[in-house]
Amino acid sequence: MPKVSSVIVPYASYLRVYEPLAAFPEPERSHWARYARRTDRPSYQDELRRSLADLVPTPPVAVPVHESGDAFVTEVDGVVCVCPWRTRLRGWQALGELAQNLPAAVLDAVLPPVVRRQAAQDYERWLERNPDARPWIRTATWQVPLNWFALVSDEERRFEKGSAEVPPMLRYRTPMVQARRRTARALRTLRDAIDEGPLIDGLVDVGRWLEEFHPRSLVELDYGGLVHVLPPAELDGDHSAADVAAGIEALRNGDGVAAGEAYGRLVERWRAVRDRRSAN
Repeated sequence: MPKVSSVIVPYASYLRVYEPLAAFPEPERSHWARYARRTDRPSYQDELRRSLADLVPTPPVAVPVHESGDAFVTEVDGVVCVCPWRTRLRGWQALGELAQNLPAAVLDAVLPPVVRRQAAQDYERWLERNPDARPWIRTATWQVPLNWFALVSDEERRFEKGSAEVPPMLRYRTPMVQARRRTARALRTLRDAIDEGPLIDGLVDVGRWLEEFHPRSLVELDYGGLVHVLPPAELDGDHSAADVAAGIEALRNGDGVAAGEAYGRLVERWRAVRDRRSAN
């Protein structure tokens, strides 16, 4: 069982893909088979703590020097499936998005321009050798992107309030075939009902990403650190996947009023989450 970090690093949610061992070529397949038998596998909190620790040195380490050999592991119908962290690749990708999320002065203070330039050059050289690389994990801070909820169903929702020994948890898990089918249906409905926009663009992007993986994979939407900053009552009442499904179904039936009501519930819920970011 993954160990629980003593230091909670909140604010991030995750969309993960777990692939069966058969999807990996050798020698990587054997590595993950051995890794899956370990009993001391780290948690997502440990991954975040390591990333934060890299920002302490001077100059800070923008992206890990070596790729992580860790992964999340689960079992699906008796088949071991793994979700590699690929922390280095995700670090490079996240670095490219920082300029959109932080003021220039803050970004320069956290990661000086010379550090960012070197990381960008390293990424370009790495991509030349690994043109087909893609992460198994997508991350969002202070939100769960609405397009992620189109991949899952409310029936797949699992919420645990947690205890002093076990942290709270809110997640959805669905077979890859279901996630792809729901994405395609949602896209058809949205394109018939509304103009192109962020929701459609996000679904197109996540749909293309899903196509990169083995068809017998498992897709997981995990609230991650958000469960540590939202009250249990709010988490218990959060059925965003049901609201997204209701909105899409209403659009399919030409019911604009019902679609607007579902969208309104989503906007109100996630605006309250973003307000907490401002308060901090």
